[in-house]
Amino acid sequence: MTVLVAGGAGFIGSAFIRERLSTHPGESVRVFDKLTYAGRPENLPDDPQVELIVADVTDREAVRAALEGCEALVNFAAESHVDRSITSPGEFIQTDVFGSFVLAEAARAAGVRHLQISTDEVYGSIESGSFSEASPLEPSSPYSASKAGGDLIVSAFAHTYGAESLIVRASNNYGPRQHPEKLIPLAILNALAGDPLPVYGDGMQVRNWLHVEDFARAISLCLERGEPGRVYNVGGPDELANLDVVREILRLTGRSESLIDYVRDRPGHDRRYSLSSERISVELGWAAQVGFAEGISRTVEWYRANEAWWGPIRSGEYRDYYQRHYGRALS
Repeated sequence: MTVLVAGGAGFIGSAFIRERLSTHPGESVRVFDKLTYAGRPENLPDDPQVELIVADVTDREAVRAALEGCEALVNFAAESHVDRSITSPGEFIQTDVFGSFVLAEAARAAGVRHLQISTDEVYGSIESGSFSEASPLEPSSPYSASKAGGDLIVSAFAHTYGAESLIVRASNNYGPRQHPEKLIPLAILNALAGDPLPVYGDGMQVRNWLHVEDFARAISLCLERGEPGRVYNVGGPDELANLDVVREILRLTGRSESLIDYVRDRPGHDRRYSLSSERISVELGWAAQVGFAEGISRTVEWYRANEAWWGPIRSGEYRDYYQRHYGRALS
């Protein structure tokens, strides 16, 4: 089988490709990626079964051509950082909504199986308990609203046209090769460099942390056995406040908590996310294998050992973005 992986050069997409090739060595993967700041060829495994096409998911003809000879499409392509969505929402709507439509239409025309990869943020914030697949969509940021829009298009194609499409929503992922604009790699790299670690508000926003390898396995199961028209939530095994995550990173890197820098909270910041994984557990037999304590330790060690991967990022455009956003320069 050949799988077209849109956004496959990004953090989660490349993790899925690694998992898929390791468990299905006869398969081929065709990566379709615009190679924006977070999509990097260096993320892809050096494997003759992996082909890279550099193109935009909003380009209908490029998508149609890339799907030729493929039996499935998995869409990771998205603008995904909430902070950037607040300052540039139009880019998110273009990629996350219109791009999702282009891919859904192409998959329907080609008659191939189609997985839309999404986020728990489409449900909004929850004070207690966990969101299920039946929970209403109440996005609160331009990012989550754009993802919800893409999801609704994919769902509508399944129900209206009988398209073989389904949606997989994850809680906050972490692990190797995540761009340092996100909390965990940002905190790790700042701690290693001795820079302050910015924490929004009081730092008590709670997230349901999921190691990217566990999510990659879940996606693979849904690709093989998920029911078209369904949504599958994939939640992590541990809930922690952002402040506790930062403190653990400081402990693992041998740095003082004096590096914690409380900054003004993000506009509309959701207080708590939590996903129930009951459906994917019961129907497909998935269970998380990596607890947060193990996963964060492994992640810190990966960044410590892979400056060749993150060095070019931290020395490039990201430095300007960081200074604009946090009001201070990196060392």
